[in-house]
Amino acid sequence: MRRLVYYIAVTIDGYIAGPGGEFDFFPLGDEQQAAAYSEWANTRYPETVPTVMRAAHGLTDAPNRRFDTVLMGLGTYGPVLRAGIASPYAHLRQYVVSSTLAPDTDPAVTVVGGDPLAFVRELKREEGQDVWLCGGGTLAGALLPEIDELIIKSYPVVAGAGIPVFNGAFAPAHFVMTDRTSFDNGATITWFTRR
Repeated sequence: MRRLVYYIAVTIDGYIAGPGGEFDFFPLGDEQQAAAYSEWANTRYPETVPTVMRAAHGLTDAPNRRFDTVLMGLGTYGPVLRAGIASPYAHLRQYVVSSTLAPDTDPAVTVVGGDPLAFVRELKREEGQDVWLCGGGTLAGALLPEIDELIIKSYPVVAGAGIPVFNGAFAPAHFVMTDRTSFDNGATITWFTRR
């Protein structure tokens, strides 16, 4: 069975973006540190690089290694759409959970207007690679009962306010740390699986 994996960048104080959706404040380090970190991430999860950036990273023909489907909320998809990119991950099946987005926004993007939990349960019963939940915090809060794995990219920065990694009801869910990798730019990536 496919797994729902929340692969996300997080600040020390638990935010995935600033109050206005800002994400450009995550420290990547100097040029050499940023390149080493990017190379590691792009090799391990090449499908998480947006389509418009794949050629610049030498990933034009890179196969999907872990995910064949991406799921995001309107808070994640909206800024990309406003920038004129209606299909940010054309190399994946793309789903946007929204009750307000027009269903015909782009033929490569399916808008999910109903219950996201029921939809994810259907996705997980399909054959294929895992499903990448790439944001945002409200959607992650709603889907917490179905999240099988967390891949947390933790950066050494405090945002002070913003969009929390999970924004939902109080519902403790226990996970077990399975691995951790540190980088010279101060970032760590930690893998957790549901207990």
